Amino acid sequence: MSSITAVVLAAFVGYGAAWYFGVVEGNFSLLLFLATAVTGIYWLAERFYFLPQRRQAVVALEASAAKRQAELAKMGINQVDDNTREAKTKLIMQPWWLDWTAGLFPVIVVVFLLRSFLFEPFKIPSGSMIPTLLVNDLILVNKFHYGVRLPVINTKILDNHSPQRGDVMVFRYPPKPSLDYIKRVVGVPGDEVAYLNKKLTINGKPLPKTPLADFFDVDALRYAKQFEETNGDRTYRLLNDDDRPAFIAGADNFPYKENCRYSSEGVVCKVPEGQYFMMGDNRDNSLDSRYWGFVPEKNIVGKAFFVWMNFGNLKRIGGFQ
Repeated sequence: MSSITAVVLAAFVGYGAAWYFGVVEGNFSLLLFLATAVTGIYWLAERFYFLPQRRQAVVALEASAAKRQAELAKMGINQVDDNTREAKTKLIMQPWWLDWTAGLFPVIVVVFLLRSFLFEPFKIPSGSMIPTLLVNDLILVNKFHYGVRLPVINTKILDNHSPQRGDVMVFRYPPKPSLDYIKRVVGVPGDEVAYLNKKLTINGKPLPKTPLADFFDVDALRYAKQFEETNGDRTYRLLNDDDRPAFIAGADNFPYKENCRYSSEGVVCKVPEGQYFMMGDNRDNSLDSRYWGFVPEKNIVGKAFFVWMNFGNLKRIGGFQ
């Protein structure tokens, strides 16, 4: 078993290394599921087979030692060194290959359940959600807010809330579902979303947009115009860059693209059933639904709601709209 376990552990390490160096496209959910399954099998084997065997060996050793002492006592030898303690300790001890599998199962299964059904941590990799979320913000995502889904295959098994306009949502990037993206829900099924001349209109009603003091982007070392916008019951801040044109350059071909009309002023889209229109708060520096299309309901991961750490700025910790 030690040889088989060494091969299994080497396979996990090899997969992780290949993922890290970009040789393969990793899937952490799948990796965690496999780790839970494999360590779970070892845990069951340890509890119902290997541990009982070791305990039986200890009992046999104790019986053998007692029999020997009895025989020596018959010969008048009563002072006998008890050298079985060390042997019993070695017999009952878990071998390394069970320590690194069955011993890790309780920790791995707790992480798997928390990450799959309750909360999942994410790191913000880009500036598309500035000023709401900054690069390197570590955030928490509520995995059950939009319904309970099976891990890996992401199939919903229990309904909860539906995404609302203004929610910050993590989802699987439609052109490449192995990647997780984060944007704001702008349009829900049935909405007509118009983003023309950098003004957002939902179902013919322009959203309130109030100017704020300019935002200084520390990474870009430049100021951007900042506004406060209200969509549904959410009020949040956004940025606009006067140097960027209003028209959408280089939009991909995507499902339901016929629902969108592009012009020099921007884009107007009718959101299909079961789909959502997403935009970044950094409006002129965000590749979002304007470019790659709608997000299907099956791609939803969860609702982002809390910054739990930013090592460069501890003041970032807290909830956000």
